[in-house]
Amino acid sequence: MSAGDDAVQPVKPYRRRPRRLRRFFAGLAIAVVLAGMVWLARAPLLTRIAEWWVVSDDLAHADAVVVLGGDLEIRPFAAAAVYKAGLAGTVLVSNVPRGRAERLGFIPSHTELNRDILLKLGVPAGAIVTFGKDNSSTFEEAKAVRDWALQAHAKSVIVPTELFAARRTRWIFERELDPNGLTVIVHAFRPPEYGLAGWWRTRYGLVDFNNEVLKYLYYRLIY
Repeated sequence: MSAGDDAVQPVKPYRRRPRRLRRFFAGLAIAVVLAGMVWLARAPLLTRIAEWWVVSDDLAHADAVVVLGGDLEIRPFAAAAVYKAGLAGTVLVSNVPRGRAERLGFIPSHTELNRDILLKLGVPAGAIVTFGKDNSSTFEEAKAVRDWALQAHAKSVIVPTELFAARRTRWIFERELDPNGLTVIVHAFRPPEYGLAGWWRTRYGLVDFNNEVLKYLYYRLIY
């Protein structure tokens, strides 16, 4: 055995991880913990978000109740309930554009379907009035309701709509009607597919919330 074999072998120096790498792992650990906390608290958190987003005015007597184009499962039924409760003497039905099949008479138009639902729910034909022409957005419907109210000397309208659509609907209707001294009551109705609690558990709730947030931002930017 040579003298060189008896010599103490040098110990390789310990290389500490770069500071940036340590910070990365620390940040990742914090993010994982926070994500876990959010996941565990998602139900009350998402419910509170929906409760904050949804706006709804108390129902009161008005000159007319409005059926906007769109959801046949909510709006005509809500309008009929308002009418039968004696809160409005006229039901306004939006005159929306006809599709090709509707123009050819193969299927009834959306406006006709709303009218038929109202009739079957007990609203008399004399109380149903269409408003506007080819209303293709809530903005156009708000302007058409304003024009009808001014012509009919009406002072107030009720606009029933779905939970997540209520904020955008109230904003655009107040923008168009308030300057003319007209009162708008936007009342949010619960759709059959979901409510404020657990709305994120259904495809309908997720799609509606996402769409309405985007639509609201678009309306605030454009109008």
